[in-house]
Amino acid sequence: MSAVAEAKKTRVLCGMSGGVDSSATAALLIEQGYEVVGVTLKLWPQDCVSRAEDKCCGPQAVSDARSVCANLGIRYYLIDEAEDFQKHVIQYFADEYKAGRTPNPCVMCNEHLKFGRLIERADQLGADKIATGHFARVEQDETTGRYLLKRGRDERKDQTYFLFSLRQDQLSRALFPLGEKTKDDTRDVARHCNLKTADKEESMEICFVPDNDYGGFLEKAGLAEKHRGEIVDLQGRVLGHHDGIEFYTIGQRKGLGISAPNPLYVLELNAEENRVVVGPVENLESDTFTVERCNWIPFENVTEPLEVTTRIRYNHSGTMATVEPDENGRATVHLHEPQRAIAPGQACVFYQDDLVVGGGWITR
Repeated sequence: MSAVAEAKKTRVLCGMSGGVDSSATAALLIEQGYEVVGVTLKLWPQDCVSRAEDKCCGPQAVSDARSVCANLGIRYYLIDEAEDFQKHVIQYFADEYKAGRTPNPCVMCNEHLKFGRLIERADQLGADKIATGHFARVEQDETTGRYLLKRGRDERKDQTYFLFSLRQDQLSRALFPLGEKTKDDTRDVARHCNLKTADKEESMEICFVPDNDYGGFLEKAGLAEKHRGEIVDLQGRVLGHHDGIEFYTIGQRKGLGISAPNPLYVLELNAEENRVVVGPVENLESDTFTVERCNWIPFENVTEPLEVTTRIRYNHSGTMATVEPDENGRATVHLHEPQRAIAPGQACVFYQDDLVVGGGWITR
């Protein structure tokens, strides 16, 4: 059966964020012959509406997504998933900061909402596949039968870092029509279809923290409150005080409120002792750390060391490393070159060329 014939009998649930990427995704799927149903997951809690008016979890996004679907002539549903979003993303976000870790809410949102609840909704609506506007690719290995995750062709927009935790059952249902496209291509598709989102600006912020003020969000949402603690150096000497470790990040220099002859950086956030540990920039570098809750994509398990390119945060260009897995879902990462500000709680993703080998979560 041809790909076109296969598409014509396949119903796809397309996640619509109200942006140009998801709009172009829906248009491309229709062009390829799929039966497309547009869905927006209503994720915002009521008190988030004023802060996220024009974000992917805001009312304007819903209006734009509905308009695009009407223009394309496809069904559209708005589905309330605010409770799960609060539990799996916002509460996780707060808990990680309180524990002295740096959270990555986009990975959790993809795992639990966009490729969790959205798949459940697809089953309810009789859809075989789900599609999103991520710049990534999925291919099936003809030898092993496993589904592989690969970088998007547009390396500037590649979003596989945020998708590393997806399981085989999730990848097998996923379509990423933008995987072979550039950002300019997506705008051209939207313009060709006269979609109102064609020239809409994209947001680089976390959707529920539109001003990038994480500490302010935690306070306003009642998820954290100020509690006095000590700022100490590597010898334990008290240099000043802080209002809560959740308001600091590894590598931070500004806003410490302390004076010293040389610049000091946040090296550690100790939740047990409610302490912020600071020191010179050279102490920010490390070449060995541990990751937990590993997810391996091309294979079921890994028992031998792997040579990979490792990204320790989304905007990290990557560095070569040797990864030694153990039997408990953990792995030790040996970087070939030390890196600065490796933050516990962040995702660490492993690549071999454009293939996502897997990844895990950086531990203290």
